[in-house]
Amino acid sequence: MSFPVDKLPHVGTTIFSVMSQLATEHKAINLGQGFPTFPVDSLLIDLVTKAMKDGHNQYAPMPGVPILRQRIAEKLMRRNGVHYDWQSEITITAGASQALFTAIGSLIQKGDEVVLFGPAYDCYAPAIALNGGVVKWVDLHYPDFSLDQTALQAAITSRTKLIILNNPHNPSGKVWKKEELDLIAKVVLENNLFIISDEVYEHIVFDGQVHYSMMEYPELRDRLMLTFSFGKTFHATGWKLGYAISPKDWMTSFRKQHQFNVFTCNSAFQYAIADYMSDLTLYDSISPMYQAKRDLLLSYMHHPLLEMIPTSGTYFQLMRFKGDSSLSDTQLAEEWVANQGVALIPTSVFYNDFSDNRVFRICFAKEDHELIAAAEKLNSLH
Repeated sequence: MSFPVDKLPHVGTTIFSVMSQLATEHKAINLGQGFPTFPVDSLLIDLVTKAMKDGHNQYAPMPGVPILRQRIAEKLMRRNGVHYDWQSEITITAGASQALFTAIGSLIQKGDEVVLFGPAYDCYAPAIALNGGVVKWVDLHYPDFSLDQTALQAAITSRTKLIILNNPHNPSGKVWKKEELDLIAKVVLENNLFIISDEVYEHIVFDGQVHYSMMEYPELRDRLMLTFSFGKTFHATGWKLGYAISPKDWMTSFRKQHQFNVFTCNSAFQYAIADYMSDLTLYDSISPMYQAKRDLLLSYMHHPLLEMIPTSGTYFQLMRFKGDSSLSDTQLAEEWVANQGVALIPTSVFYNDFSDNRVFRICFAKEDHELIAAAEKLNSLH
């Protein structure tokens, strides 16, 4: 007897799992999946231990422990100048992916159209499809990934309900310009839309650029949800902790689903992060640390057929293969993990309909010696 219904018939195992498995099989350096290999701050580890010893080992309140939500509200006020009520407008989630899935599920109904900017993080489109929505793609093209105003306007119809924005952007590393965000805000307001702003890499921006949060547009407040990741910010992706912020009405609907998605999240980690966030200056060192890693990687890359345009944000760097090959980017990635000993992510998987230009995503959230070794392996490419 075959399974009666497959709600995601065109979706298989994610490329991240595939490339990580190949990296393990070939004992390759894994610059594919986006997780750091350097240690979490020992202070934060000690705070987790303390929280466990203090007895924070049972269920936390469904929206998250109060002190952590209060600390988030304080951070938003001090860093962004924006007030959100910690009791009714902030919810702790099992990572940003769960926050995104629940945010989409709390809004999208059958037939609703959602604008995605391609390349797009791979969890957006499946969540839309599972809720009966329809994706409308607006492609951003290598190498600058700038927004085409005409393409955005053309994607809006009477059925459009939501725009999803990722800033800084995975996989391109793009940090959106203020004039681009102004345009998106204008389109949202003129068409009475909602917007989800995925800002998990907010603290990883390079070369003096500025990350503008959509929460800084007061006119969008009643139609905006934002998602964030403690795992990305504090180099602890395996903890799967994040948070969502929205106006009370949307958050009420969000929590109705959240309580049945996961109910609540790890108590001890929440208390530890709340203690850790008592010093907001800790955020100041994140961008410089990652920029040093980006610059280290770039300084060792010198293969004439591998084009590296410095990324503006996130901990991802794009690399374009300029050589002749009949292989697709996915086939090249599989060949390189076996022959070069380096696992990368082909960016075609982030698009809906894309003419492969053989661009690959490199995660540089790695130990320095791993980045140097990977660069040397890539430089030996024939």
